[in-house]
Amino acid sequence: MRIDIWSDVVCPWCYLGKRRLESALGQFEHADEVEVHWRSFELDPNAPPEREGDPAERIARKYGVSADQARSASRRLTDLAAAEGLDYHLDRTRSGNSFDAHRLIHLGAERGIQDRVKERFLAAYLCEGRAIGRPEVLQAEAVSAGLDAAEVSAVLEGDAYGAEVRADEAEAREREVTGVPFFLVDGRFGIPGAQETETILAVLRRAWTKAEARS
Repeated sequence: MRIDIWSDVVCPWCYLGKRRLESALGQFEHADEVEVHWRSFELDPNAPPEREGDPAERIARKYGVSADQARSASRRLTDLAAAEGLDYHLDRTRSGNSFDAHRLIHLGAERGIQDRVKERFLAAYLCEGRAIGRPEVLQAEAVSAGLDAAEVSAVLEGDAYGAEVRADEAEAREREVTGVPFFLVDGRFGIPGAQETETILAVLRRAWTKAEARS
């Protein structure tokens, strides 16, 4: 059974959703027959390599709330992440363009380590305050995830996998995906947002039962 997940590496809800999916798969009876495919989605496709300024003030401007409200929301999200074993430092995030990160995640898919690359980029941005839009940061993080340094450099210096990123984004638009994470289970069952582990597990079991009935 295949699970497609549209998400962005600068999205705190996406990392939370990843952990909850992993928890659900840990309880799913057929987890060894599940393939997870990470799909590209840019929350801010026009972003520069790195945005300057305080993260809370940047979020406040984006959503039309006060900086204090943005900080409170970040604290609540940090607490939710902590419950899943994630150590967020959202006050240190260095927001920027994620297009090149998505291209390297596609390289990771070809090399059989897509999940490791995705995990490394999410942790670097959300937990370690790394500027994931900068090529030198991507180079180091991708290599630490297991990708070949020369291959990473070649991707960053060229346009490889750009078409694959755009194809993912086009499919998201066709499916009317407007927010991430978005999980598509067996091509039929959509899960919008970082739902609770129990909800994800229930959808996995339902999708498996439906697939078995079709066969």
